[in-house]
Amino acid sequence: MSSSELFIFSNTGQYLPEVEEWLSSEPNHLYAIARTWFKEFRGCGEDVTELLHDGCPTACINGAAFGYVNVFKQHVNIGFYTGAFLDDPENLLEGGGKKMRHVKVWPDGDINKKALSDLIHCAYDDVRNRLALGK
Repeated sequence: MSSSELFIFSNTGQYLPEVEEWLSSEPNHLYAIARTWFKEFRGCGEDVTELLHDGCPTACINGAAFGYVNVFKQHVNIGFYTGAFLDDPENLLEGGGKKMRHVKVWPDGDINKKALSDLIHCAYDDVRNRLALGK
C-alpha cells in the first residue's frame, strides 16, 4: 500500500467542536469508551488532526486518516485505516477488507488495553511512515 492509497482529507483540524459534540453524546457508557480511545489517537503526536467522516471521529496526520471510533448499540469500534498491515500479536483486529480493520470494545468486556494502545500508536507510525516515503 503506497501513500497515494491513503484516505486523505483536506478539512481536518485540532479539537474540532463537532468532534467534541459527537464524543459527548449519549448513552454515556458507550461514548465514554469512544472518548477514552479517541484521546489515545489524539495523543499520538502534535501533528494529529481530526474530522467527522461518515459520522464518526477520525484521526489524521496531514489529512491522512489512521484511525476512528464509532459507537453502535452495544459496543464501540476502534478502527484502523491501514489495519490489514499492522502487527497485531494479541489478535485484536477484526475484519476482512483489503485495508481496514477494527477492534470491538464492549462495555463489560475485558480488552487488553496495552495491546489496543499499541495498535493505535502502530497505526499512527504506519501512516506517518507511508506519508514520509511518499514525499
